[in-house]
Amino acid sequence: MKKLNYLLLMFSAIVIGLSGCQEDAKPDNGVTLSGIPATATIEAGGKLGPVTATATALDGLVSLSITKDGVALATVPLSGTTASAPFEYTAIPADAGKNLVFEFTVTDIDGDFVKVTHVLTVGAEATVIRVTSNITANTTWAKGKTYILGGRITVTSGATLIIQDGVVIKGEVGSGSNATALIIARGGKITAEGTASSPIIFTTIADEITPGQIASPNLTPNLNGLWGGLIVLGKAPISVAGDVAEKQIEGIPPSDTNGLYGGTDAADNSGTIKFVSIRHGGANIGEGNEINGLTLGGVGSGTIIENVEVIGNQDDGIEWFGGTVNVKNAIVWNAGDDGMDTDQAWSGTLDNFIVIAGTETDHALEIDGPEGSKLGSHTLKNGSIKGNNVAEFGDFRDGARGTFENLYFFGFADPSTTSGRGDLSLSGDKTLANFADGSLKFTKLEVTPAAGVTLATMFRNGTDASATIVAAGANTVGATKAAFATWSWAAVSGQLADFK
Repeated sequence: MKKLNYLLLMFSAIVIGLSGCQEDAKPDNGVTLSGIPATATIEAGGKLGPVTATATALDGLVSLSITKDGVALATVPLSGTTASAPFEYTAIPADAGKNLVFEFTVTDIDGDFVKVTHVLTVGAEATVIRVTSNITANTTWAKGKTYILGGRITVTSGATLIIQDGVVIKGEVGSGSNATALIIARGGKITAEGTASSPIIFTTIADEITPGQIASPNLTPNLNGLWGGLIVLGKAPISVAGDVAEKQIEGIPPSDTNGLYGGTDAADNSGTIKFVSIRHGGANIGEGNEINGLTLGGVGSGTIIENVEVIGNQDDGIEWFGGTVNVKNAIVWNAGDDGMDTDQAWSGTLDNFIVIAGTETDHALEIDGPEGSKLGSHTLKNGSIKGNNVAEFGDFRDGARGTFENLYFFGFADPSTTSGRGDLSLSGDKTLANFADGSLKFTKLEVTPAAGVTLATMFRNGTDASATIVAAGANTVGATKAAFATWSWAAVSGQLADFK
């Protein structure tokens, strides 16, 4: 990708090309200027040169002056009877689509001069830009443009990627080590701030969507695995086997050390994500090793994540691996595995969320306990979950901990006729012990069940004590869908009609 840089004039001296025309000079003054082409063409953001110009004056050189479109750029002192120097010019954004007129004037001691004119044609600004290298310096992806991920692209430590509202990011199709993804490494930052009228969209190269559109014009929302996903990694604590401080995130080959996450900074800041929709991801890099739509590994509480949507991901919608980050207003639709998945003692809050199961969704919620000795507790609250007669409410396992409150479940099948699908279960002695001592707590669960299904059938292991049956649409708890209006594909396609 070529950057639209600001004016770069290198003056060990002069700007030059290959040949030129001379005017306004005295016939016998002996002043010449060669090496400047009459015309040249570059792409938007491209560069002319460096080229070499040569000035001569029998009476002795004094200066070279340069103007662009009649405005003085510089005056360079010269001496002797001959001087050569390089010149280069990098087009700035305002140059796109224009013909720029440069004038070069050489003057000698007697006041004689020669003037050479160069016309530089700058192409129109590119609107589709392919990214093939890691982002190692502060970079902005500009509104109105589409950026193509040509591989696994990492924002490295010390760099910040700013994504303006309305930008579309498309991952090329790939799997295994060639899976495309955008990774925010530990120490790197993302500032992706869409708006309710102009969200940022991550999708596949197969998607014909353009900036300004919400719904895909050619893809259905259940297609998955066409690229990787968005992975944010931080320095906040995690709880993993062996109590090591850092670990390689799933979905990224071990050979790529930009995939490491975890640390000791609970307040770590990986940036801001607002009004972002992530679609058709989850490429498989190995057996049982897919990329989540949004992966949060060791992300700290200094990070802001609000108004995020994941659609048609082959693996989980959103998965937390430890960390302390809070997430507000999240929606997952058509996850291929779990809607919301928590691991490794994540210690934050998910507030106001919706899960809409797809034909392949396993659990709406999969809640795992800590893997090491470090304990943590997170909160999921104000959520509405639609099973579409496919998914389980949730599986709480391996010493799951946390608080789950104000959740509404509907559209689930009768567990007695679907091999246990359509229920909420606690798995393993550690999980049951945490439920008994209050480390795992349920409050204000509401459900609209299939006909004839009892609370105890749906909410296992005593969790039915916190649940209430309500008529369809009569729920008093759950998500507020207004948070997703206008900007989410789920909302504009009518998928939220059954939600309050």
